[in-house]
Amino acid sequence: MDRATFLKSLAALAAAGAVPGTWAQPGANLKVLIPASPGGGWDTPGRALGQAMLDAKQAAAVTYENKGGAAGVLGMGPFIARDKGDATQIMVMGAVMLGGLIASRWPINLMRGTPLMRLTTEDNVFVLPPNSPFKTMGDVIAQFKKDPDSVQWGGGSSGSTEHIAAAMVARAVGVNPIRINYVASDGGGEAAAAVLEGKVTVGGSGIGEFAEHIRSGKMKAVAVTSGERLAAYKDIPTLKEQGIDVEISNWRGLFGKPGLTPAQRQALTGALLATTQSPAWQEALKKNGWTPAVLVGDEFTKFVESEFASLRRTMETAGMVVVPIGLTP
Repeated sequence: MDRATFLKSLAALAAAGAVPGTWAQPGANLKVLIPASPGGGWDTPGRALGQAMLDAKQAAAVTYENKGGAAGVLGMGPFIARDKGDATQIMVMGAVMLGGLIASRWPINLMRGTPLMRLTTEDNVFVLPPNSPFKTMGDVIAQFKKDPDSVQWGGGSSGSTEHIAAAMVARAVGVNPIRINYVASDGGGEAAAAVLEGKVTVGGSGIGEFAEHIRSGKMKAVAVTSGERLAAYKDIPTLKEQGIDVEISNWRGLFGKPGLTPAQRQALTGALLATTQSPAWQEALKKNGWTPAVLVGDEFTKFVESEFASLRRTMETAGMVVVPIGLTP
């Protein structure tokens, strides 16, 4: 988000009586639920955001809770069910959680919580493990078309963007997505370990989660899911330029507890907006290769609802789900 957009958003919040720093009470402690294992795609931004809130003096202290499983749904359930109206707690979430809800048909209404902000977007990458017999994505696809069961696709939870991407790839190359041999992990750390240890044929994740291993040469990146090559990774070809008509990206955001008053929501959002402009958060964006994509208030609510419908259609088309469901099963 550029400075003009930030100031416009902040002015709107100020007009509604929300001033950064007044999101809870003086000296409040922020609790961040990270519904994934340590080291993953929600853990890193969740902890970076907490540190940035401290540096920007938008919180007096920050504590973190990791509760992974089922694409974040296992952590989401208790968060939605408890502590109504508590403005000192936030939950990291994103496209993966929506995919998990769709894939599992979990009977929880995410929108009982309070949508706060979209933080970032990130493209996915497919990588090969060390000592892989394959050299390119084309090699993987050739083997996949020959014997689908022999190719193990590694990534996050069922319904994650890398799982959806694998299903889209299968459909694009003429293989029934049901034949995908997908090896799910609870978080990015576990998914990376599966690749590094050669337990999967090809791994997928947000590019930031695998960046260190790609730079060190421990993983060979063979495709990104963006429409064009990424500026920081010009040597990694897109799926599209390799003849695979697939494009998908991930995003991450924040939800608050159910029952927040309009004033609580506005004030907490104001504090988060101020944090996204802090030097600490800007450095985290640069370090991890995240693309800032701030969206707040009702616009974020509409975005989540639209994304849910879009992901559901994509997963249905890819053969990942059969019976359509909504945010409230």
